[in-house]
Amino acid sequence: MTDESPPGGSASPAADDELTVISGRNFEQEYRLDASEAGEFLIALGEQLRDGDDLRLATDEWELPFAFGEPVELDIDFEGVDESELEIEVTLPGRTDQTAPDVR
Repeated sequence: MTDESPPGGSASPAADDELTVISGRNFEQEYRLDASEAGEFLIALGEQLRDGDDLRLATDEWELPFAFGEPVELDIDFEGVDESELEIEVTLPGRTDQTAPDVR
């Protein structure tokens, strides 16, 4: 499946029965899951981070392919006052195919 986005990039449905490929634009989706389902997602994500350098997140309606680079940033934020909350955020930089210039 290819992204048929214009050069500026956007989400584009390739056909009525195909997924929308997200690329070249901002995209955000929030989910409220039970702990077990969130754990399964995090395990699958962790295996992809460990074993490869490409991710593909997908639902029945869209897919988001992403080639990630290094270093991966991990933020842990705990608020223990009143209603305690633990937030864990992973930030994956995009991979670049650029190389350094020659030194002559």
